[in-house]
Amino acid sequence: MPVGRVLGLDYGTVRIGVAISDGLGITARPVRWVDASGFEGELDDILEELGPSMVVVGLPTSLAGVEGASADGARALGRLVSERSGLPVEFADERFTSARADELLSRSVRDRRDRRDRVDATAAAVMLQSWLDARAGEARGNPRYASD
Repeated sequence: MPVGRVLGLDYGTVRIGVAISDGLGITARPVRWVDASGFEGELDDILEELGPSMVVVGLPTSLAGVEGASADGARALGRLVSERSGLPVEFADERFTSARADELLSRSVRDRRDRRDRVDATAAAVMLQSWLDARAGEARGNPRYASD
């Protein structure tokens, strides 16, 4: 189980979604999105503001689990964050997070432009929550979450 707040980053070539967990690593919440071209310049502010003890970066893969060009970008983002912060970085499956985020937002946010502005941060929270739930399941010995 993680100790302290976990930062979740949902990589995209245009925008990077940012989410954070609570201090116990139980729940994730969306924070905001950052323009991908300006992320490096905002990284120190994000780390200072949110105070994470570790980082989880969403790893885009195909339905078959194969990594492509976007995964290379996510891994580069993870290296950047690790080198700049000294924090441990893990990667998590982010398949379907944007679709799930849009589905969740469509229930409460009617304006499409407003929903589009929130989807990246919400996708980061969906990815991070999934990662947190998997770690909690592993800690409880749930075979559904057993490591391969």
